[in-house]
Amino acid sequence: MPEVRIREVGPRDGLQAEAYIEVGARVALIADLIRSGVHTIEAVSFVSEKAVPAMAGAAAVLESLGPLPGVTIYALVPNVKGAARAAECGIDHFTVTVSASAAYNAKNVRMTIDESVAEVAAIRDLIGPSPYVDAVVSCAFGSPYEGDLAPADVHALGERLVSAGANASTYADTTGMATPRRIADLVAVTGPRIGLHLHETRGTAMVNAYAALELGVRDFDTSIGGLGGSPFAAGAGGNLSTEDFVHLLDDVGLSTGIDLEQLLTAAARLATVLGRPLPGKVANAGPRSRLAAG
Repeated sequence: MPEVRIREVGPRDGLQAEAYIEVGARVALIADLIRSGVHTIEAVSFVSEKAVPAMAGAAAVLESLGPLPGVTIYALVPNVKGAARAAECGIDHFTVTVSASAAYNAKNVRMTIDESVAEVAAIRDLIGPSPYVDAVVSCAFGSPYEGDLAPADVHALGERLVSAGANASTYADTTGMATPRRIADLVAVTGPRIGLHLHETRGTAMVNAYAALELGVRDFDTSIGGLGGSPFAAGAGGNLSTEDFVHLLDDVGLSTGIDLEQLLTAAARLATVLGRPLPGKVANAGPRSRLAAG
């Protein structure tokens, strides 16, 4: 088993703020990621296509992918309606986002926090006991509307979501307000058996990830090329780059099961599809192994 577990969110979070990309190109990206050794992927979201047009065609993406033995495919669902659509497509791993910021939650999913917690319980009732639900607590390190949020309150929301039917909690730095100190403050109350979803808005995603590694966290969301960011948070930057993180982990001796060179090939193909360089650093500079070999 890999020592660090990566959930690749590029096909969903990475592309959600981009112009719409055809289903075939999205399926090709997922296939490239799987060839790289990425075996846990948030591939689609079942959200309003009017609100997030880049995510249109989720069912077609899943149908085109077909069965994928040994690969775990997640779908983001905002509510029971989305969960029902995902379940009809055979999804058995769900991510549900609930914000620790009441104002952000209202803008993102148009519900109060209490309503979102109740929605998680309703999703569990709908899908039954076996499917896996990961509750992603967004704005876990601060809100663009309320400012700093107490780690104990953020953790309490994560616990409420597990009580409502989620299997686990991932804490998301949606607006890039985390620092290593704030990572430590949260892990001090949650313990290290959590997931982290880190954004690059203020250039701290990698240092925050390394701080979390030092504290024993081993589950991370990353996005190929560093793409992504919430369309509902002004100025939100991209995600922690998958290839940048794998490059670091390889060098410090922590295994992921992901082949960096194959991953860089996937990133180059995605850059061609988007028609511009990706924000990730290693995709542009190349890995240090190439320099060492030269």
